[in-house]
Amino acid sequence: MKHPLISAAVTVVAIAGVFAMSHSARAADDSVVDKVKARIPTIIQLAATPAIVSACKAQNAAPSAEVQAMTQDKWKALPVLDGLVRALTKNDAAAALKAKKDETVAEAFVSSASGAKVAFLAKTTSWSHKGKPKHEKPMAGAQWIGEVETDESTGQQQIQVAVPVLDDGKPIGSLVVGLSISKL
Repeated sequence: MKHPLISAAVTVVAIAGVFAMSHSARAADDSVVDKVKARIPTIIQLAATPAIVSACKAQNAAPSAEVQAMTQDKWKALPVLDGLVRALTKNDAAAALKAKKDETVAEAFVSSASGAKVAFLAKTTSWSHKGKPKHEKPMAGAQWIGEVETDESTGQQQIQVAVPVLDDGKPIGSLVVGLSISKL
């Protein structure tokens, strides 16, 4: 005879698994992938913008004490009006992102070689993506295309594309652009 608490626990775990699967990332269909791939040359050009390259170089060379001390937990606790958050939306690299934003772009952010944020359109969920493919693939000189997911920071269904920020052909950072599925 099964113990009632064990049966209840198994049921809860099964329900949680089904819920997680229904809210996780999913592969994009071919038409979406084709539309995303068509945007990659524009994203690569954006990553080569002098303001973005300069901002990555500067942060790699001399990150501020505030940038060096930032952690994921500290970042999550910062309000959008915090001085560092505002500075990363108001610098020249952020202006370059804004200048190229269109209705398909749900989010965009630039990270230094360490994974720390350099600039973005709006505060990101995570301070650093170091150790994740969206940063590590570009740092190895490759492009990365994620799966369709509902982004935590924008609330939109999107697919992220990441490309390297290059200086003389060497990756010095990454640019991630989230493309809105409904606007592609």
